[in-house]
Amino acid sequence: MPRVHRLYQKIGNELKSLLTSGTFKIGDRLPPERDIAETFNVSRTVVREALIMLELEKLVAVKKGSGVYVIGLPDEFLSEKDREIEEEDFGPFELLQARQLLESNIAAFAASQIVKSDIIELRTIIEQERQTLEQEVLDDYSADEMFHVAIARATKNSILERLLEDLWSKRSSSKMWDQLQSRIIDHSYRKKWLYDHERILQALQLKDSMAARHAMWQHLENVKQTLMTVSDSEDPNFDGYLFDSIPVTIVNQ
Repeated sequence: MPRVHRLYQKIGNELKSLLTSGTFKIGDRLPPERDIAETFNVSRTVVREALIMLELEKLVAVKKGSGVYVIGLPDEFLSEKDREIEEEDFGPFELLQARQLLESNIAAFAASQIVKSDIIELRTIIEQERQTLEQEVLDDYSADEMFHVAIARATKNSILERLLEDLWSKRSSSKMWDQLQSRIIDHSYRKKWLYDHERILQALQLKDSMAARHAMWQHLENVKQTLMTVSDSEDPNFDGYLFDSIPVTIVNQ
């Protein structure tokens, strides 16, 4: 068994141990995510990632509106493909958390550095995103990626731009992310994300760093909440979390 580096892998391996021990047998329904989260004292985002890991290893299957069922038992030795998943992949909500922390501050800094050409580029990208949604090509995220990377580029700091490109590259190559997306049937939520982008651009145009930080933080919180809801196999009224509030400190002078 490879050394565990990520929390979702640890919880996933705990669940695999329960399968190996016979606690859960083929055909059994696993406990609700909420119960698993309480048992291991983690958030439901981590449990969701652990179950995605087990899906990829073909140990469980998700039945929408019913739950997660055991369909296989762990092998003593992982295949090369499964070993690669465990050692290299990142959980989708872990990626979102990293983006939320990084991009909220990038947006704040971009607001102080942005110039007219950056605003024009961002407006063009948003219009492209709008046209894509109007044409109902809802699985095309290229304009979404361009929007976020363009904000990093507006900081005039190439390292920040490269960091953003790297995070998007990790998302594009993530089997975990693809498995999460495969659960999602209705992509109409993308229109709400477009509205979020418009709010971020408005704050940038006003060169309002605090508003830009707030808008970007809230946008990525909305992304996380939406993905948790639309990929839920049990009840869309979930209680998942990454952070409870926006960490903005106001200093009185």
